[in-house]
Amino acid sequence: MAMKHRLHINLSRKWNPKQKAWIRWIAVWFASFMAVVIVVPGLLVRTPPGQESPPNRTRSADTAAARDTGDIATVPVYLDKEKKTVRLGLESYVRGVVAAEMPIEFELEALKAQAMAARTYIVRRLLDGDKTNVPQSSEALVTDTIVHQVFVSDEELKSRWGSDVYRTNMDKLNQAVEETKDLILTYQGVPIEASFFSTSNGYTENSEDYWSQSIPYLRSVASPWDASISPKYKETVSFKPQELQRKLGLSSAVPVSSGGANGFKIIEKSKGQRIKKLSVGGKMFSGREVREKLGLNSSQFQWAFKDGEWKITTFGYGHGVGMSQWGANGMAKEGRTAEQIVTYFYTGIQIDKASNLLKGKSF
Repeated sequence: MAMKHRLHINLSRKWNPKQKAWIRWIAVWFASFMAVVIVVPGLLVRTPPGQESPPNRTRSADTAAARDTGDIATVPVYLDKEKKTVRLGLESYVRGVVAAEMPIEFELEALKAQAMAARTYIVRRLLDGDKTNVPQSSEALVTDTIVHQVFVSDEELKSRWGSDVYRTNMDKLNQAVEETKDLILTYQGVPIEASFFSTSNGYTENSEDYWSQSIPYLRSVASPWDASISPKYKETVSFKPQELQRKLGLSSAVPVSSGGANGFKIIEKSKGQRIKKLSVGGKMFSGREVREKLGLNSSQFQWAFKDGEWKITTFGYGHGVGMSQWGANGMAKEGRTAEQIVTYFYTGIQIDKASNLLKGKSF
């Protein structure tokens, strides 16, 4: 009540002309000050009429968003079918790769091993700035195809799995990614070339026996689990004599009789028990060349001529270098951990944190 009374007395007071002039000056000054503090900043940040805000976020905004969700980096991915680039948080990208590259029915520890391999692959490319085999018009670092790592979105997984099991599968997938969050595979402090493949023939391959480079952590190891659990372990395909001749670029058909100089003849095998060199129709090939020319599952194969066709039987599926996915699942079924799986298939590696290598870097 006292405040109201005092205010009434002040407002009802009569002011002399000099005092009124001072009051008007103070009022004008205060109004101008409020305009500067409140109105002008609003005009500076307002989007001009008829213009829209930029549709694409800047890289700094992407980095901020990644930090908000707990990711240490963003990954620009070129979606081949949509012909566009999207930027994903590191762990979101890893989740989409694991879902695409390994069956969700696999054991959790195998999925975790796959998550570490997938994360290692992309962190290595981030650090190297490697944009090989990416459309030049794109700002992406990888595509979502087998050229790099296959990636699928959550929307695609909903369609693929169906509503009945989507939530269960996604919970398992999230667990595999979350329990390995930030973990990568390194050799002497550098992310490894974390290659993997579907099914071994009983052994993995030394890198130089399939590629040209000898890599110390990509050594041949036994993988006995694949033969009994992988549906891709063994396959037989048939070729007409003329088809085989054409695909291998031979001047004449391969003789049916075995043991001849112009028939099939193994020259050398790799440590991983695959065919390293062979002669077909008198022409020299690497096992890889024959595999690729004939579209075979593996470079370990046998042949026989039956019912007017060449029957070629392969053992294993994929190049054979690095981690066998079905081998990893077999190890997990025996109770091995993800850490034991990756350190078995990748010789002499360490498990490190991606954040230790990505800290302070922008991409």
